[in-house]
Amino acid sequence: MRKAYIVTVALFALAFSLASASDPDPLQDFCVALKDYSEYSKSAVFVNGKFCKDPKLVKAEDFFFEGLNIAGNTDNKVGSNVTTVNVDTLPGLNTLGISLARIDFAPYGENPPHTHPRGTEILVVLEGTLFVGFVTSNPENRLFTKTLNKGDVFVFPIGLIHFQVNVGKTNAIAISGLSSQNAGVITIADAVFGSNPPINPNVLTKAFQLDKNVVEELQKKFEVDNY
Repeated sequence: MRKAYIVTVALFALAFSLASASDPDPLQDFCVALKDYSEYSKSAVFVNGKFCKDPKLVKAEDFFFEGLNIAGNTDNKVGSNVTTVNVDTLPGLNTLGISLARIDFAPYGENPPHTHPRGTEILVVLEGTLFVGFVTSNPENRLFTKTLNKGDVFVFPIGLIHFQVNVGKTNAIAISGLSSQNAGVITIADAVFGSNPPINPNVLTKAFQLDKNVVEELQKKFEVDNY
């Protein structure tokens, strides 16, 4: 009986740990990420995140980022630009479980369908009008959409495919907060048609129910765009 009890408790503990936040809680006041690993052997063990800087060497600059007031260049095929402030650009975020991004949109530009595998996103519109949405997981694949104006807020649950489109004739700006120091991003079209090496066209032909020539043309297009 006692053995069964211990096993049950262990299973509940495991389930709880899997249901916890995507980033582990910090075990100290801060853990500034090291940008230079030269002092470590190339065979050093990798960690879940970044190595910590000696607290005695930490400076205010480790918690500081400037330039988010500068608009990103939207002169590209999708008409948007994402300026990310995560642990790679702001070392003081290491272990804190948060990051943010500025998203600039040209008129009718979009942030194409993508996912953040490690973080929930909350977005606020600073300027313009955005049409946003996300799709739930299988089998429902429900689409939730909303038109957002200046000051409006929308949340995209962790891991779900989502998008933002500027439906206005002027530039739009949004700020996103993410529940991870490095939420990651997978742009669906780039990942599927622009993978390196390419996915076998026969796989995509069946998956998307497309002619093989269309799939191969898309792969060429995204290969040119990405590499």
